Amino acid sequence: MDSTPLCNLHFVFIPIMSSSHLLPMVDMAKMFARRKVKVSIVTTPLNSIHFQASIDREIHSGSPIQILHVQFPWAEAGLPEGCESADTLLSMDLLSKFTVAMDLLQRPIEELLQNQSPFPSCIIADQSFTCMADVVDKLHVPRIIFNGRNCFFLLCCHILQKDKVHEDVSYNEKFLVPGMPDRIELRRSQLPGILQPGTDLKLQACREATREAAKKAYGIVVNSFEELEPKYLEEYERLTEHKVWCVGPVSLCNKDDIEKGSRSKRNSSDESKYVKWLDSWPARSVIYVCLGSLNRVIPEQLIELGLGLEATKRPFIWVLRGAYGREEIEKWLLEDGFEERVKGRGILIKGWVPQVLILSHRAIGAFLTHCGWNSTLEGICAGVPLVTFPLFSEQFLNEKVVVQVVGNGVSLGAESVVHLGEEDKARVQVRREKIADSIEKVMGEGKEKEVIRETARNYAAMARKTIEEGGSSYNNMSMLIKDIARFKMPKKM
Repeated sequence: MDSTPLCNLHFVFIPIMSSSHLLPMVDMAKMFARRKVKVSIVTTPLNSIHFQASIDREIHSGSPIQILHVQFPWAEAGLPEGCESADTLLSMDLLSKFTVAMDLLQRPIEELLQNQSPFPSCIIADQSFTCMADVVDKLHVPRIIFNGRNCFFLLCCHILQKDKVHEDVSYNEKFLVPGMPDRIELRRSQLPGILQPGTDLKLQACREATREAAKKAYGIVVNSFEELEPKYLEEYERLTEHKVWCVGPVSLCNKDDIEKGSRSKRNSSDESKYVKWLDSWPARSVIYVCLGSLNRVIPEQLIELGLGLEATKRPFIWVLRGAYGREEIEKWLLEDGFEERVKGRGILIKGWVPQVLILSHRAIGAFLTHCGWNSTLEGICAGVPLVTFPLFSEQFLNEKVVVQVVGNGVSLGAESVVHLGEEDKARVQVRREKIADSIEKVMGEGKEKEVIRETARNYAAMARKTIEEGGSSYNNMSMLIKDIARFKMPKKM
């Protein structure tokens, strides 16, 4: 079969507007462009601001990459002006309208791509962009979906959607997930929304449309690496017969401090201040704490977290996102005197931080994380033990990867998902004593603690090798490029 020359290939990346989805797809796009295929990233002007500097740097180095803009239809969807990111959605009503806006992008994206030269060879779109299934049919190009999770998640969801064993247990009861390579037990309260029965018919219909659109895709790209979860990749491919390319960890495409710092600019100019502060501490002595861009932690739980960090007597950087209960936390910080008590050994950052840059610093000794997959993988790449505090979505499944499959961290013991819009029903799940004890399990002295630290270092070394020439992710990207170069759209009957 004839192949298209690499210089004539054009990969189009279409992420949804959310930092946890957009950043890894931008990193992935940069990696493909460095392989000398043309790459376009389709997004809105407001969303591109955050990674424009990173792409400008790629272009300056000779990389064939560009950003294509479409206007976000916030008014047509009934959204407030400027609401162009899922990170700003604080209610189910806004989420529903955001989904409508994404569907409205179908026609402008289609018209935009029809005028590109060379013509798109394939579209790599976020799984949640279900309207892209119709776009590729009209353009006659393959659609590859980006899921944003890992092979463990893909396999677990496939099994539970098929066998439905979780539907026969009570909400807080443990059950065994059948057919997994390891013995994995979960509570129904820990499952992501896509596996929970719901009364929101629109949301259920949206999830079903996402599943159906995924079945029609040419394949899946995953931000993971084969050495991390080989049995889960193999079993998922065997059960589904889907093409899966593990091409991560994509954050490792950011090699130097400038790349790590410019990966996403969000009104922060304090990188040098954080790095200078970290320079003042011994290697592996500082705790880094970040519970993600979509903070759904109730104020009472955040207070317990702060007091647990204080009780460790160790230096820490704590990123406080301004989402649910922000005013209450600000009031507590002001009245309790917490910042004054930890002054010198604790830094509170109220906003965005260059996480990859911070995690790569020699002073970081542990990462207390919400287990979003990006953060989990960035922690693995940094070679530091993880202290896991999952909150929602697939994060409890990612915790299983850390604690059971990889063995590079410990769990705080959270038991229930906090769904969007249900924060007021949440309760304190982890007390300060447990937080301090768990941190000590990965940073203290002792043989078992050193085993966790050694495991973390070993997986970081594996991760670095996998994206280098000859590594598994490097080879998978090569195979995907060659596959698209040989692709011929099947004729419809």
